[in-house]
Amino acid sequence: MSYSLNRRQVLIGLPLTLSACTASQVWAPDDVVARAIYRDPGPKHLTLYTMKNVGSDNGAHSALLINASQRVIFDPAGAWEQRQMPERNDVLFGASPQLEQYYVSFHARVTYYVVGQTVAVTDDVAERALTLALQAGPAPQANCSRFTSRLLRQLPGFGAIRQTWFPNKLSDDFGTLPGASYREYREDDADDKNVAARQIAAALEAGN
Repeated sequence: MSYSLNRRQVLIGLPLTLSACTASQVWAPDDVVARAIYRDPGPKHLTLYTMKNVGSDNGAHSALLINASQRVIFDPAGAWEQRQMPERNDVLFGASPQLEQYYVSFHARVTYYVVGQTVAVTDDVAERALTLALQAGPAPQANCSRFTSRLLRQLPGFGAIRQTWFPNKLSDDFGTLPGASYREYREDDADDKNVAARQIAAALEAGN
């Protein structure tokens, strides 16, 4: 399934953008994290996001949405920064569906698209994934897929996932998991993540 849209559509609430692999030590304060926590009472699941070059289909980044006792995005060596999603060493807190859409929109643009693959998991597996993400620590540059695949390999039922440095290989393995769904998110915005970040921040400040 493929979605084609622009950032204007995203900013008024439709589904959705791409982070290069960068890294730093970040530790949001306890009170900031506590205020941001988002809990989803629905079924637990994991969504692997893979950012791909439009021209070559080469993978550029991997990240993992974890819907457990709280909803977070494990974004190793990622570039996403928004006040509404405080970070602790590559774990982004407060990943509501709206902020998840903005995260995807930040990565999708004229030169890159985003693939989202989702699998349902048990409560225990989701919680294990969350624990591993919180323990992973900040990833060095270009280690996004290595850290994500290492996390997934430690989960029950994820034996098909091989340790890899390459986003496409991780995506291919994830796609072999039973019940894995597949979506593409495409936008035609200019190739400038800074513009996207400013637009998203303005929309969030305006309450959109």
